[in-house]
Amino acid sequence: MVLPLKYNFRNIVVRKGSTLATAFTIGLTVAVFLLVMALARGIDLTLESSGEPLNLIVLREGSTAELNSSITRENFKDLIFLDGIERIDDQPLATGEMITLIYKARKGQNQGSNVTIRGVGPMSFKLRSGFHISEGRLFQSGLTEAVVSKRIAERFQGLGIGDKFRIQTTDYTVVGLFDSAGKAFESEIWVDANSLASSTNRPAFSSALLRAKDQNALTALSKRITDDPKLHLKAVSERVFYEDQQGVASGALKGLAVFVSLIMAVGAGFAGMNTMYAAVARRTKEIGTLRVLGFKRLSILIAFLLESVSIALIGAIIGILLALPLNFVSTGTSNFVTFSEIAFNFRVTPGLMLAALIFAVVIGFVGSLLPSIRASRFKIVDALRA
Repeated sequence: MVLPLKYNFRNIVVRKGSTLATAFTIGLTVAVFLLVMALARGIDLTLESSGEPLNLIVLREGSTAELNSSITRENFKDLIFLDGIERIDDQPLATGEMITLIYKARKGQNQGSNVTIRGVGPMSFKLRSGFHISEGRLFQSGLTEAVVSKRIAERFQGLGIGDKFRIQTTDYTVVGLFDSAGKAFESEIWVDANSLASSTNRPAFSSALLRAKDQNALTALSKRITDDPKLHLKAVSERVFYEDQQGVASGALKGLAVFVSLIMAVGAGFAGMNTMYAAVARRTKEIGTLRVLGFKRLSILIAFLLESVSIALIGAIIGILLALPLNFVSTGTSNFVTFSEIAFNFRVTPGLMLAALIFAVVIGFVGSLLPSIRASRFKIVDALRA
């Protein structure tokens, strides 16, 4: 004979004080788990959306990032005339770009971080979708002007329209703010590539970006460039390039989320265990009565487990409600590939909420297992005499 579910619900309501205390403990654990995982998911979604399906990024052979890559202008001229590159008005859809870093202080803090400066050409804006000027105007080619990501301008000092910042010995004036549809470029400052080359005394590009005509051309171009022994370059799909960064950038946060959550889960599990042991102690005679009425030991075990899991689910809902207000809130952290700031949003996705529910159920189940087994093992006579 199986105990009706209303028996469990009645006991939860009757013991609402201890129920809420245990649920809140589990809720805090779930909230911490969700927040750190939402950080990692935000980085994932930012980098996932950054690569265009037909774009090919070319780096120096052996380089892991644009920052430690170098492509001569002679090599770039060889690249843009390869078969398979898309053309607009008989011009190859390709550009050479430069990367450097500057250190900027965060707003309201003495600490700061490296910010990525990207030197771009006219074709860069056609190769990357989602870019648009939200305030001000675009920089003029050849001048020491810059457009700054709106997110970066909000997070760092001295990057508003009209402000100046220095790259080595050259001052650049911010003339506009831009958005980039949530992509990784919203962590960057864009300037004219030739101007940046002059300011840093670096004639070579950091990378080249090419648009292939189709997927077959993308594969052929990648193989052609990578296999050419005279170029000493490698070419990868832009999507693959950002996917590789994704694993490094968010992996540490995911590991931290699991580590911290497991430590807190132990505490939450003990809280649930204490609650259920107290419930068993108070309801010993009640358990004996249930046995007399014909309910089997397995029914008693399942009833107590369901009760604990229900409390854990209440805790999970509390944790999700605590985490949801931060969904889409903008933040940033260091990208361990580029050693610079990466701006992104917290993303509390349905998948993460489902993971939080499962996490809470596991805490509730493990924490109540021993008390539930104890309750099911009471002898009828001993329980009635208690």
